[in-house]
Amino acid sequence: MAPKRPKGAGAFPKPVESNAPDRPDPNALYAALDLGTNSCRMLIAQPKGSQFHVIDSFSKSVQLGHGLEKYGRLSRSSMARTISALRVCQQKIDRHKVRNMRLVATEACRRARNAGEFIRQVKRETGLRLEIIQPEEEARLAVISCAPLVSTKTEQLLVVDIGGGSTELVWIDISKVDPRDRPRAIMRLHAGFHAPHASPFPAARVVDWISVPLGVATLRDQFNDVDDDAARYALMSWFFEENLAEFAPYKDEQQREGFQIVGTSGTVTTVAASHLGLRRYDRTKVDGLRMSSDQIEAVIQGYLTMGPGGRRRDPRIGPDRHALIMSGSAILQALLRLWPTDRLSVADRGLREGLLYAQMSADGVLEDGPL
Repeated sequence: MAPKRPKGAGAFPKPVESNAPDRPDPNALYAALDLGTNSCRMLIAQPKGSQFHVIDSFSKSVQLGHGLEKYGRLSRSSMARTISALRVCQQKIDRHKVRNMRLVATEACRRARNAGEFIRQVKRETGLRLEIIQPEEEARLAVISCAPLVSTKTEQLLVVDIGGGSTELVWIDISKVDPRDRPRAIMRLHAGFHAPHASPFPAARVVDWISVPLGVATLRDQFNDVDDDAARYALMSWFFEENLAEFAPYKDEQQREGFQIVGTSGTVTTVAASHLGLRRYDRTKVDGLRMSSDQIEAVIQGYLTMGPGGRRRDPRIGPDRHALIMSGSAILQALLRLWPTDRLSVADRGLREGLLYAQMSADGVLEDGPL
């Protein structure tokens, strides 16, 4: 006897609610792309309170500036690598239907004689419109990205952004600003270092800023002909300090109390990871970490003791960055020799985050709350 068909068999199944989050409104998304001398990095994010939530990201070493120091031009192979990476960025922007974006290029494109040709090629092959920004804007964007890390006890602040082709330093006096408003006062610098201040409260004052045309790649290339590891490191540190002579606070002795350095770069985050003894990089443990000059010096001395071979094998450095970490460390040591501090804050953030904050602040989509 044939079995009876159960009642309701064949009916459409009851729909189950998906746990997947709703796709964000494309109008609420912002993209920021930073094309530097070494790397191509992008973030896609949406405003969330007084900060933002990252939706998608991209980062790749493209070495756009390889050979630039010698020939003054971007090589065909460097441009091809970079355009390949930019195609991935373009696909992510299209996938998320992002309409609000700033896509910027920095030192390599500022210096290369064929930068205009490269920018046109990027537009032709990817549809992306790259904008070459000037050093002051690059420095300003790095500063505002670090605003959440500024201590309420800080009165004098030095923000350092060590890039591949240049290093930006900005010295800011916030001693007249109410301690609770100091991070927010730094954020307000997105309008310009010397923009008119409309608020009735005292503003952060930019004492001086400088863009030194020496980053981890360009400083390394300057001393490639020096074979001895320790001698090359010492020469790089001395040479970088020589290029700070025009920086207004250069000759000022700085008290450690009330003074903070915020360092944003792969060099600073790598030193922090080494200090913590991390086997695998963890941004949550590195971003915002405070280190003293003595702790940083101990890490750098450890790098010198390792030598090139040891640095290549170190999981925090790796074979691609073993030479760059020493030029970056030379820059860092020169700064700490001049301005020793017990409060160097490590920032795993930089130009991309500054671009996002600036766009969102200009559009008024960030809440006015604690950072």
